[in-house]
Amino acid sequence: MNQEIWFAKTLEQVKKQAREQGGCISEAQVREAFEKLELSGEQLRLVYDYLEKQKIGIGEPVDTDEYLTESERGYLQEYLDELAALPVYSPGQIEGYTIAAMAGEADAQARLVEVYLKDVADIAKLYTGQGVLLEDLIGEGNLALTFGTGMLGSLERPEEAQGMLAKMIMDAMEEYIQENASHKKADRKAADQVNKVADKARELAEELHRKVTPKELAEETGFSEKSIRDAMRMSGFKIEDITAAE
Repeated sequence: MNQEIWFAKTLEQVKKQAREQGGCISEAQVREAFEKLELSGEQLRLVYDYLEKQKIGIGEPVDTDEYLTESERGYLQEYLDELAALPVYSPGQIEGYTIAAMAGEADAQARLVEVYLKDVADIAKLYTGQGVLLEDLIGEGNLALTFGTGMLGSLERPEEAQGMLAKMIMDAMEEYIQENASHKKADRKAADQVNKVADKARELAEELHRKVTPKELAEETGFSEKSIRDAMRMSGFKIEDITAAE
């Protein structure tokens, strides 16, 4: 086996080891894995750069379970218990299913989904603590996995499949986290607008000793009448000091 093939196989083994350790691997472990190839310092640096681009941390492995809440641990255990009932495939079977999936065989693609479902759970643990539920991360990852097995035809070699699927799963989870953060930001902005309108409405109502109209509030505060009505709607028309009647 030539050096290029040894290098590719070793790199895949390193990536697998990192995923098993929560998406992290130490420099010592990388050097040990590539020891027989006698890589130079610059070549090892390129390996580290590649791993980081694959979202693999370079450092001492950490136990991601410690960051889970009690409810997340309970959900994860139930999920893993369900996966335990699935068939266990040998490396040879997995390679065969991968080759068949690359050829577009739907049954082989379904078998690969079963093979990598646990990987989804392991990857999801890396993204906990970012304002989203573990079960939602797993759900997004499972969708990406199912979609990804249908795209393996773009690969040249079956050993590239696991890395491609892992990246698609990670990308899906990161996109979900970003979307969730955007929604939360929009919700906070809306809440701030409602509070500002409600505060000004209360001040003017206290001066007039009655509820105020959106038009009156707009004239006194500089808020547009549209923004005031938007705030009323976002609050469910519960801003007490504003009346909708003109």
